[in-house]
Amino acid sequence: MNEKRRTVRQEVSPEETEGQLEGRNALTEALRSGRTIDKVLIAAGETDRGLQRLAAHAKEAGAVVVPVDRRKLDAMSVTHAHQGVIALAAAHEYVSIDDILREAANRGENALLVICDELTDPHNLGAILRSAECAGAHGVIIPKRRSVGLTAVVAKASAGAVEYMKVARVANINNAISELKEKGVWIFGTAAEGSIPMYRADLTVPAAIVIGNEGQGMSPLVRKNCDVTVHIPMKGRISSLNASAAASILLYEAVRQRLG
Repeated sequence: MNEKRRTVRQEVSPEETEGQLEGRNALTEALRSGRTIDKVLIAAGETDRGLQRLAAHAKEAGAVVVPVDRRKLDAMSVTHAHQGVIALAAAHEYVSIDDILREAANRGENALLVICDELTDPHNLGAILRSAECAGAHGVIIPKRRSVGLTAVVAKASAGAVEYMKVARVANINNAISELKEKGVWIFGTAAEGSIPMYRADLTVPAAIVIGNEGQGMSPLVRKNCDVTVHIPMKGRISSLNASAAASILLYEAVRQRLG
């Protein structure tokens, strides 16, 4: 058994365990200190009332609580004393959509945002944060569920951009899109079959670029709520780009247009 545990520990990379809190006391103290908790994994079927109250407290604080098989917790655990709960602390604080728009106003610029529609690869999100920061974007929006959050892996992949890029985590992407529209932001969805090439889209206006899920692209309702869908002209035999590469191209098209 000990040999098996050592093997599991060796397979877990430092960046994956950084920000991982194991056990009830660790999560309790993190919540008490006001630390931002991204996700709480709790053993499915656990009936202990104390653990249920702790999970409820985490949810009230904004964390996503996910019941998982205890064997998954066992495999993730580094301490091997998780007590039925492992929490993943955010690598950085989240902000509100208003904070992002205020950043644009403070700079005297039309807003430029990226909306990530259920991205699950932390390296993709990290790369998007890096490109967004380099392009001078004002913020990135991600959903709470079915999406990677600001984990340690994302922070590492962002090459430090997570420290400077404002990230809003919202309960519902479509509600966030409606809020942005009400505040004068145009929503540009990206899709291989987008209605116009990106060069014809006016990205000088207050703009939010939507990047869809790595496998399925934008969800149907998000696609419907976009003001316009754009495509990146493809000249090769491969018909699609990595999500972070697509985001970079659209962001720098916006930069090109805004430079005049």
